[in-house]
Amino acid sequence: MPPDSAARLWAPLARLSAREAGLGEWAQARGKAAAGLYEFVRFGVKQGWACLFGGALCGLLILTHLVYPAGAPLARYDVLTLAAVAIQVAMLAFRLETWEEAKVILVFHAVGTAMELFKTKVGSWVYPEPSLLRLAGVPLFTGFLYASVGSYLARVWRLFDFRFTRHPPLWALAVLSLAIYANFFTQHVVADMRLGLFAAAAALFGPAVIHFKVWRVHRRMPLLLGLLLVTLFIWFAENIGTATRGWIYPHQAAGWAAVSPQKFGSWFLLMIISYTLVALVSRPRIFAEAKTVAGPEIDVAPGRPSSRRAGPEAGRAPSGPSPAAYSLAVPSTAACPTE
Repeated sequence: MPPDSAARLWAPLARLSAREAGLGEWAQARGKAAAGLYEFVRFGVKQGWACLFGGALCGLLILTHLVYPAGAPLARYDVLTLAAVAIQVAMLAFRLETWEEAKVILVFHAVGTAMELFKTKVGSWVYPEPSLLRLAGVPLFTGFLYASVGSYLARVWRLFDFRFTRHPPLWALAVLSLAIYANFFTQHVVADMRLGLFAAAAALFGPAVIHFKVWRVHRRMPLLLGLLLVTLFIWFAENIGTATRGWIYPHQAAGWAAVSPQKFGSWFLLMIISYTLVALVSRPRIFAEAKTVAGPEIDVAPGRPSSRRAGPEAGRAPSGPSPAAYSLAVPSTAACPTE
């Protein structure tokens, strides 16, 4: 456990961590079935903990939509903005995020807000309720919705001790992210290049394998599959956002309808930008079965060996449940409109 982790510095979490360790020992002593069930539950709890920020924002969208009085002196959108600021401050105060992660999340906040200003101007979506805390037609809470995706990725990276095989080089991800971001603007005046961007993303992420530690050993799955699963849950969250009138798309003006599946592709591309920003700070590390400490940083071409192998088994993931048993999917995270 890192010395600056919340579980060490926050007494309630420290006590819970100790009890959880005892529960794991109890499950281990009762055989493979009990240990497997415990690991599955542990996976879900850690995922929920990783998307704390996004889950809180989703909860606020639902709660304020259901109970916030329409004639209140403070607009609902402004309440959401102030609550999001309070949550972010609390996460830093309780060491639930590092300052390095917060800086990356702030960048994604700015990136999302800039895109919001353009997209609302061209009519891609609207915010139907009044507010004081806004830029042009964009309430300030929307930037935190984008930031919640970055928060999830940063936290899940640490909680699951990510390691990688054949991770794409960071410079290539940076180039792809810049192209993706530019396309969100230029698609309105020139050809939409998203099909080419999808192909580039598949080429970069397709060979990569992510190794994630739920309990005592690392499990593995294709990185591209993990990113797609995260995107699916973000799309679910976006349906929550529009159903609670956090924002609406043109086809929802007369009444709520499901968000178009086309937005799934848009969110996949936008999430790559967030993943790249987090990767630039977290510095992806090579997986090696024999190592229990952090390996060398990865910023090289895929497939190029960076260390001498200890033997024929080096670099292989430990045996365990099928990758389909686990995912990087977000059980509950906030989303915001995208196109």
